[in-house]
Amino acid sequence: MNIVVDTSALIAIIVDEPERDRIIKLAFGNSLIGPGSIPWEMGNAFSAMLKKNRITLEEAQRGYAIFESIPLQYTRTDHKNVLRISKQANIYAYDAYFLDCAIRHKAPLLTLDRRLLAVAGKFKVEIMEV
Repeated sequence: MNIVVDTSALIAIIVDEPERDRIIKLAFGNSLIGPGSIPWEMGNAFSAMLKKNRITLEEAQRGYAIFESIPLQYTRTDHKNVLRISKQANIYAYDAYFLDCAIRHKAPLLTLDRRLLAVAGKFKVEIMEV
């Protein structure tokens, strides 16, 4: 089964957040998919942690290398649909990319982002509870 995984779930796995084991259990044996924006979002997440002095440069680089080792299939984005979702839900395109992916691939969404979870329900996107 395909599962749309977002940046928050990937970061939780890599930096060993409390939800890590549950996310791995949910993802195990499934194919992880997501929009092509994920590598840039991961870079942004690590740079935010660097800025807040939560991690060192070496830890960020190691974390990004771990990210790159995760088998993840990037999907094409329907930008017209993303803009519609963004407008209807009053969210940024970066969040709408994940919803577009889940809707078009009829795949559940795995995220820790509470706002994205709430919006996903409005679009009838199946959610994997963490």
